[in-house]
Amino acid sequence: MDIAISGASGLIGSALSNALTDDGHRSIALVRRAPVGGADEIRWDPAGGEIDEAALEGIDAVVNLSGAGIGDRRWTPEYREVLVASRTRSTALLAATVAGLNRAPSVFLSASAIGFYGSRGSEELIETSPPGTGFLPQLCIDWEASSQAAVDAGIRTVQMRTGIVLSPAGGALGKLLPLFKFGLGGKFGDGGQYMSWISIDDMVGAMSHLLTADVHGPVNMTAPEPSTNARFVATLGDVLGRPAMLPVPKFGPAMILGRDRADALLFDSARVIPTVLASSGYTFAHPDLQTGLRAVLQK
Repeated sequence: MDIAISGASGLIGSALSNALTDDGHRSIALVRRAPVGGADEIRWDPAGGEIDEAALEGIDAVVNLSGAGIGDRRWTPEYREVLVASRTRSTALLAATVAGLNRAPSVFLSASAIGFYGSRGSEELIETSPPGTGFLPQLCIDWEASSQAAVDAGIRTVQMRTGIVLSPAGGALGKLLPLFKFGLGGKFGDGGQYMSWISIDDMVGAMSHLLTADVHGPVNMTAPEPSTNARFVATLGDVLGRPAMLPVPKFGPAMILGRDRADALLFDSARVIPTVLASSGYTFAHPDLQTGLRAVLQK
């Protein structure tokens, strides 16, 4: 297959590109600069609403992973606008473009997040669960709605509601590792909040599966066994052979990150179950936390 990927240089996109190439597919990166001669690249400018439409003709699949980092900066009013626009504009541009092609792709995989559900305690959340309230749920609602042009054109469209992706190369785990390696890790708050995670290997495997599986609509991209924060940090400490005994009070991260960002990244609780992936026949390589952490940390 010929597969165009936006966000191909990011944590997930680079892993997906490498895996697709290893499997004999052609991975084509959407880039904001002039394409390098001989490289598999297509230029686009989502902020300006520009894309090389002709270069997408005949592409078999499009994977949209664009979006400014949720945890990169304080959520000032200005950065909230960036978070929304970087997702909705890019998704809408790609969806409208592929919808208008003479030879449209068979599938459009578009990123979303489990932030759709908001903070819901120990409630089990599946793809048909209603959205939460607040900034992140509304962001995800708008993000997913931005793919509607592809849906209307009859392209099989999947909104990938992604949880915490476990990789030492970045994301939440990448930020936690230095603390835990120095024995400074511990639970956040009371540790009762649920963390819905997926290993980078299963994230890539699930996306590859969705390229051909008969699935459309929202899909929870999480492992089947979400973990409380207390269990997560205890397991991470065990895998690293380091203590994880220093609890982090809620006020500390709130002062450093800002209250809303600290809640979203560290204290909100979402117990998300991947019912669609399971029913579509995907087999998780790392269904439990111990297996997932050992796999990504012992490569």
